[in-house]
Amino acid sequence: MPASLPFNEVDRLAALYELDILDSEPEKDFDDIVALASAVCGVPMSLVTMVDTDRQWFKARIGTDLTETSRELSFCAHAILGKDLMVVPDATRDPRFAGHPMVEEQGGIRFYAGAPLITTDGFALGTLCVVDSEPRNLDVEQMQALRALSRQVTSQLELRRYATALANTTARLQELERRKDDLAGLIGGELRAPLRLIQSYLAELGDKGTHDAGLADLVGRATAAHVRGFTDLLGHLTSMSDAGTGGDSLHMRQIDLTRLTRRAVEAVRPIAATKHIWILNRSDGPALPIIADPVRLEQVIMHLLFAAVKYTPDGGRVRVGTEVESGPTVFLDDMDMPDGMRPDLFPHLYYGTIANPAGVPGPDRGLAVAKRVLDAHHATVALSDRPGDGTSLHVVFPFAEPELAFA
Repeated sequence: MPASLPFNEVDRLAALYELDILDSEPEKDFDDIVALASAVCGVPMSLVTMVDTDRQWFKARIGTDLTETSRELSFCAHAILGKDLMVVPDATRDPRFAGHPMVEEQGGIRFYAGAPLITTDGFALGTLCVVDSEPRNLDVEQMQALRALSRQVTSQLELRRYATALANTTARLQELERRKDDLAGLIGGELRAPLRLIQSYLAELGDKGTHDAGLADLVGRATAAHVRGFTDLLGHLTSMSDAGTGGDSLHMRQIDLTRLTRRAVEAVRPIAATKHIWILNRSDGPALPIIADPVRLEQVIMHLLFAAVKYTPDGGRVRVGTEVESGPTVFLDDMDMPDGMRPDLFPHLYYGTIANPAGVPGPDRGLAVAKRVLDAHHATVALSDRPGDGTSLHVVFPFAEPELAFA
């Protein structure tokens, strides 16, 4: 049974296309998520799907060679109609899918669970789903982990778009500075003489009420010679007006770094639980006011925590919290284990956020994107790695004046 269209289908598709993700190359960040989802749920197949107009396309996949299917045959087209996990324990017993060709075939789909990828604006782009050829169900821990992993997918998609927007904003500001210099030259130099002639002619015309043919001819020739300059002047003024506009910029306001970090920890904790990784949350101190975009910064901290969980051996320990160093600080310690095993986080953080944050997209593109957003917040990133202590990441923000209430 084909799924009905979401009530906001036109806006949903616009949000999907704005991300410029369809038909993009595979990326390790998303491949890691489907691998983890498959392992957590104990199923052979997991997908990150994007539901397009008439197809569902797979951004990441494990357990299949397909890259897309018809939307008409898509389980995920049903899943995006809801706001929470859709679980189909046995597709042969579900009237929506009992006659589905991929269910009726030998060894076909029996179990499906899909968590919709919902943007911060409320649009369901697709799903993170897991599939099996045997009927089954998920326990509470598995469902919580699948929801948490789907939020990681959405955060990654949105952070990439905002990182691109930040680069565009920087380019616009640089163009603004260049045009300010050009404008100063126009106003202070080559246009000053014709403007004085025009002013003189208009003043004489006002005083005498008569037309001075000689002066008018002089003004006309001076103006004609500088039409290009006047046109450039208008162009510069228009571009300066437009340089700081647009919906791509970060929405900065005063927030509490401590409270935001607590939310990020709780968002990642279900994923850590599936690997038996202990997250020690030390973000329970006093409020630390900073100026930030609360949505994007929370996504960044979530991604840093997810990286720590992803690159830490099962049974490891991650400590996270807030404190005051040279400014309000969020710290993340990926600690060595008692048996001598070490987390593999340091090289990923180093090459992703310190050594080459603007390099060619690769295994740590998500970390490079996170670094770009932190740069926009004027945050300083410090990283260390010592045997016995593990990897330590400190992100220090500028102080903000405290207010009575925080986000």
